[in-house]
Amino acid sequence: MHLLSTALAFIVALGVLIVFHEFGHYFVARLCNVKVLRFSVGFGDPVWRRRYGKDGTEWAIGRFPIGGYVKMLDEREAPVEAAERHRAFNRQSVWRRIAIVVAGPVANFVLAVLLYWVLMMHGVPGLRPAVAAPPAGTPAASARFEAGELVLRVDGAPIDTWHELRWHLLQAAVDHGTVALEVEALDRSIRVRHLDFASMTTDNLDENFLDAAGLKRYQPPLPPVVGQVAEGSVAAGVGVQVGDRIVAIGEQPLADWGQLVAIVRTHGGKPLELHIVRGAVTTTIAATPEPVAENGAQIGKLGIGPKVDAAAMARYVTQVSFGPVDAIGEAFAKTWEASAFTVRMMGKMVTGQLSVRNLSGPLTIADYAGQSAQLGWVAYLGFLAIISISLGVLNLMPVPLLDGGHLMYYFVEVIKGKPLSDRILDIGQRVGVVVLFGLMAFAIYNDIYRLFGGS
Repeated sequence: MHLLSTALAFIVALGVLIVFHEFGHYFVARLCNVKVLRFSVGFGDPVWRRRYGKDGTEWAIGRFPIGGYVKMLDEREAPVEAAERHRAFNRQSVWRRIAIVVAGPVANFVLAVLLYWVLMMHGVPGLRPAVAAPPAGTPAASARFEAGELVLRVDGAPIDTWHELRWHLLQAAVDHGTVALEVEALDRSIRVRHLDFASMTTDNLDENFLDAAGLKRYQPPLPPVVGQVAEGSVAAGVGVQVGDRIVAIGEQPLADWGQLVAIVRTHGGKPLELHIVRGAVTTTIAATPEPVAENGAQIGKLGIGPKVDAAAMARYVTQVSFGPVDAIGEAFAKTWEASAFTVRMMGKMVTGQLSVRNLSGPLTIADYAGQSAQLGWVAYLGFLAIISISLGVLNLMPVPLLDGGHLMYYFVEVIKGKPLSDRILDIGQRVGVVVLFGLMAFAIYNDIYRLFGGS
């Protein structure tokens, strides 16, 4: 059943993303009066096709539904009647061709904005900006932040989420300034912390700049009390019950749930002794955590979750929502931030600053699609938005066969004043095939490595 739901979630995601991308090309082509011969989701022989419209455009679903294309009238591919030559793609000005090509990736960004707009209006869960005890020598340590302090305002501006805190502090860090943060301590008293960014360098101003400033999220301690036992899990099989307090593992006493997790994760396939207090009775249960693959490493799992005090956790979570107008701005900001982060990630992979192990293929995407769908439609729409942004950025890469490769040719044409020769285009196409198939093969290898337990 899980495999079926994962496959269905992946197919729906793939269909939505491909249709939106190709519709971008189609829509602008029609605006430019270019005749569209076929709109296809997938490649290969069509398994379904219909013709619609005065141009008789063929709408089809290909045998291999990884990708899609819009086929336009073009004299380079087949003879065109004299009466229709003005509607051929190759007869359009270079700026019209650029508009048609760039419309596909733009459609993916538009889809992300629409999805985020819906999510922002509905409301999305967010983490409130509670900070952990800062490492010594950091700006946060100099400001004397204490564990559990909740940031309420930055220079007088109200702050609701960790995301908002990061954005406000990033602007201060760029100016190397000092900001006043109003915080609420664990005892509910209100204090003011002055955070000085004078020592921050521009090298620190990336997605991890808060770490460099010494600001990390506070993780409230959870007692080692079992709140959930997964059906069919190791824990269920050995008789662990909801409400059990695990006071020790072997000779190691447990103070909080984090200690328990750390021990279990490092003992996949290795037997453990769980010392449990159940009511007034203390008992010992032998259990061997199930070894599972996670991000290329093997970890242990028992199949239990902690008991969470909802009232205590309410201080650290919130629901963020906006009206229809404000949600538009938030959706654009979220899309821009995710796009910029994706570009940075790709840039770091190209320059070797980030391992290409981070490259994901269809198997990992399908797995994430299934997981997000199980979490509900809010998580699934968020997943769709991120993948749509990634697809838009990927297609703008200057690689032949991708939209970015065509745009590269057209911008060269703008500079030279004439199109590139057929020989150069042919060489570029061959290079593009090699690059894309190489990337796809490596991404699939990474998928198998992650999902089936590389070491």
